[in-house]
Amino acid sequence: MAKVTMPQLGESVAEGTIGKWLKKPGDHVAKYEPLLEVITDKVNAEVPSPFEGVLKEILVEEGATVPNNAEIAVIDEAGGATAAATAAPAAASAAPSAPAEGPESKADPTDSKADAAAPPPEPPAPAAPASAPESATAASAPMAASSPSAAPSHGPAGSDERAARELPGNADARMTPAVRRLLREHGLTAAMIVGTGGGGRITREDVSDFVESQRTGQPVGKQNAAEGAAPAGASVTPVGPGRGAATGAATSAPAPAAAGAAPAARAAAPAAKAGPSIAFPEGADEVLVPMTQMRKGIAAQMTRALQVPHAYVQMEVDVSNLVKFRDRNKRDYQAREGVSLSFVPFVVKAAAEALKRHPTFNAHWTEQGLLAKRRVNIGIAVALDDGLIVPVIRDVDDLSIHGLNKAIAEVSDRARGGHLRVDDFGGGTFTVDNTGWLGTNLVMPIINVPEVGIVTMDRITKRPVVVETPDGDVIGVRSIMNMVLGVDHRANDGAGGAALLRDIKAWLENVGTETPIY
Repeated sequence: MAKVTMPQLGESVAEGTIGKWLKKPGDHVAKYEPLLEVITDKVNAEVPSPFEGVLKEILVEEGATVPNNAEIAVIDEAGGATAAATAAPAAASAAPSAPAEGPESKADPTDSKADAAAPPPEPPAPAAPASAPESATAASAPMAASSPSAAPSHGPAGSDERAARELPGNADARMTPAVRRLLREHGLTAAMIVGTGGGGRITREDVSDFVESQRTGQPVGKQNAAEGAAPAGASVTPVGPGRGAATGAATSAPAPAAAGAAPAARAAAPAAKAGPSIAFPEGADEVLVPMTQMRKGIAAQMTRALQVPHAYVQMEVDVSNLVKFRDRNKRDYQAREGVSLSFVPFVVKAAAEALKRHPTFNAHWTEQGLLAKRRVNIGIAVALDDGLIVPVIRDVDDLSIHGLNKAIAEVSDRARGGHLRVDDFGGGTFTVDNTGWLGTNLVMPIINVPEVGIVTMDRITKRPVVVETPDGDVIGVRSIMNMVLGVDHRANDGAGGAALLRDIKAWLENVGTETPIY
């Protein structure tokens, strides 16, 4: 018997709360397969199983909080070997009864699309095709079929009476908020997409492949729009194209339209957060909203941070050339990489270059003195539904604009999906906060202690400004972004902060045609 213990999910994390068990006693668990979800004040994370076997016993129930290294489950490794041994003969005995493939049938048996396309056998009750996850349920009302044999749209939740081949995906499949937003932008539902991620999770690539399959009429990857198309009479309301946030942040911007989609399709602007809903009991004038683990962690961190003497430096940055550069390159970049080109990696790159010239800002404050850091690890503030988290991009000075853009998009998706890895947080040396996507023009950021500096990028707006020309001053329309640098005044002074921000500003204003993306 092997004991599963509570992992340490971060440098300063001492305990975790069991959010949800993804397996139940008696289930077979593969090594590194997600076993449970753990909630801490820093992150919601899926914890993989360190062993292969049969989950014998759950020692800690959902909702309980336990310290690091506490035993939480028991896995019978011998049971896993037995299950694997018995599975092989069963598969072998089932093989002769399978219909023989003709000479033209060369489909890979692991291809879920091929399985779905194959004619099903005729048992007494209809069976779901192999490509449909076992937990698949019927799609929501907007995707209800109108054929006579289909179950009515008002049928019971989880009804599986409709032909599974009409909806090859899983309506309850997991995905990040960015992918969910991408589905809405294209008027799709999860039930139409075959998830190829871990545990049937739907990825960006799955949606992109499905959109491309729609465009070409041919299967792309595991996606076949002909199989996943909404049945006749279905009512699907696509989200119309909208204007994106001015900063186009990868940390908060909508997921990009898939490569190959019509050029007119653009990411919709993110809706402003309405905040958590609060239900007041009848006759009650007030209600206590309990703090989540994340809010408790944020409260503790903000209390520590506000004990630090903050100083602020603000500058206007003319990013007209940067905006033109991005506009020239974003379409080709998205078609090639499958992700939008954000402004955020440019700011991160500018900060990394400036920090190398001002190393006292790439540091941690300690009571013994300033602990300077050789590696430049920049945290990216990401807003979640119930708080804020700052995952870290490591060694940013060694990454290109493309490398930064990809890393920021991936870590932001993991943060919103609650699937951060241990190395995604902790060890940051400086933070970049993008609030511009919310429409802010001047934000005074709070330092992420023990770091000693944080810079915020506000909304890019067009303004009339005085422009110097050889013929004299003229009024011109320029794209301007406010940037504010928060300084730990114990570690650095305002003059040093101004010098750092001036170098960040200079790098951004000098972006041009020669600036490399790769």
